[in-house]
Amino acid sequence: DHPARAAAALRAAGVGPGDRVAIYMGMIPEAVVGMLACARIGAPHTVVFGGFAADALRDRINDCQAKVVLTQDGGWRRGKVLPLKATVDEAVAQTPSVEKVFVHRRLTDEQLAAAGVPRSMQPGRDVDWAEAVAAVDPALGAEPAIVDAEHPLFILYTSGSTGRPKGVEHTCAGYLAG
Repeated sequence: DHPARAAAALRAAGVGPGDRVAIYMGMIPEAVVGMLACARIGAPHTVVFGGFAADALRDRINDCQAKVVLTQDGGWRRGKVLPLKATVDEAVAQTPSVEKVFVHRRLTDEQLAAAGVPRSMQPGRDVDWAEAVAAVDPALGAEPAIVDAEHPLFILYTSGSTGRPKGVEHTCAGYLAG
């Protein structure tokens, strides 16, 4: 997936400058594509470690009021399937700001079934990443958003080990110039 196509899919889903996006994925190329797509359309993003539990994800989503979550069905960690989408489902049940969840299909149905992880997609909320990217006009994501130098680029959260996680907002020009 190219970041401009992913940006077009996000724009088609109603994401624009200032809308927050949470990225809860493993270390796969689509995570970087998602970050670049968000930057392209002026949507501040927060990357949440894919090993965090649903409550940690929920707290970060609620704090930044994310409109969209980018995730994957599952991933691998230490030879075992990590049920990322199931964790997102649990977290999003308590995050009223989330309107859409984009799901990248990383694992096969057989791999998920062997791990006892169902493939679940909630109609109206969940979007298949590949289908969304394939269905949009790439021109929709071609033009980057023009934003002010102090427009938020991303939010980086502390681990939360001392209580509630705290987010540090980095701006486009400030971070890039630094």
